Amino acid sequence: MKVSVLGAAKEVGRSAFLVNSNSTGILMDYGVLLKREPIFPMHVRPKDVDAVVITHAHLDHSGFVPSLFLSDSAAVQVLATLPTFELSQLLIEDMIKISGFYLPFEYIDISTMMKHSRNLQYKETYKVNDMKITLHESGHVLGGASIIVEHEGKRLFYTGDINTRGSKLLRPADLNFDDIDLMIIESTYSQTEQMPREDAEKELLEFAYEVLDRNGTLFIPAFSVERAQEIACVLKSYNFRYKVVMDGMAVKANQIMLKHPTFLKNAEVFKRAINEAEWITGWNRRKSVIREPCVIISPAGMLVGGSAVFYLQEIAKSERNGVAMVSYQGEGTPGRTLLDRKVVNFDGRERKCLADVRRFEFSGHNSRSELFEILEHIRGNPKVLTVHGDGPSCTKFAEEIRVKFGFESKAPNAGEVVEV
Repeated sequence: MKVSVLGAAKEVGRSAFLVNSNSTGILMDYGVLLKREPIFPMHVRPKDVDAVVITHAHLDHSGFVPSLFLSDSAAVQVLATLPTFELSQLLIEDMIKISGFYLPFEYIDISTMMKHSRNLQYKETYKVNDMKITLHESGHVLGGASIIVEHEGKRLFYTGDINTRGSKLLRPADLNFDDIDLMIIESTYSQTEQMPREDAEKELLEFAYEVLDRNGTLFIPAFSVERAQEIACVLKSYNFRYKVVMDGMAVKANQIMLKHPTFLKNAEVFKRAINEAEWITGWNRRKSVIREPCVIISPAGMLVGGSAVFYLQEIAKSERNGVAMVSYQGEGTPGRTLLDRKVVNFDGRERKCLADVRRFEFSGHNSRSELFEILEHIRGNPKVLTVHGDGPSCTKFAEEIRVKFGFESKAPNAGEVVEV
């Protein structure tokens, strides 16, 4: 069994790994890195791929899959959970609307991709020629999965994006499986310990009351899939007494997520949190709600577009208001600029943000200690590939794994092939 690294190995984005054995090819994820122009993984010929398995809906894992269906003769199977398919379609269609000029595929290719889809349940073994595929709950986003690939007694484990602590929204990742021969593990926060989730929740709650008690409005820009809904669930779980408003693509994600209660940690809490929030669907209400003491949750999480731009420009005008940053802020994004310099872009001109801006740690990824706990749990003597992190996060993590566990470990380069 050979694994080819097709995407970015030592950075976050465009995840893609091709597993080959005999005449079978399994592609695990095929994502894009969204910058000013999308950056794609290495090209793979559709005829060399029997199936692509999508771990979860985020575009850095799912966004380039439609490119496999540009030819009418493409016969690639697409495997994922049903929520992953529905959320992926939502996000990819939005990407086409924003970045379509730079993409090699169109809406029709998403439709073709969905026609080739096959919904998998967690722990359901599915055969692709001489390989077996099994998905395990990853705890990262709704429907998210880690992947086990088996062939001739060898077993590969790809974590995808993983969260073993769970959240208000999702159950912890499932690590209940047998010995592993090759492990591909994310390294996003391998060098960082994040704040305990309960502490982050309480700090956010205190900030929300601080802003609203002075008759201000709190704006929370959040990723439309999972983060926006988790923040709503956090506020509900603490019986937050002010109005919560949701807007933008998060509303469409709400509708999808409500259809899949079995994938949630507590479906009833989720339903109450989402249904009791006000869903904004028009500009008249959007313009009036910013003058009310309430919490507004809206994409984009990095403030690169969507209704978040309107809300930020209005919220920034008053020191009574607040902005709670709960999502990762990439270099060069408006969100990072707001955090670092406390300025907002108004039609190409920068202006000082008068609102109180604070950052809260609500990552869906494991921290450093939790990544090591995964390795302690793994059975067997696997080779380990450290991926999905900036350069030092991958290389240092690989060195530490060698020293601590004695596993053969490395941070692979794009294009590298590993055999087991």
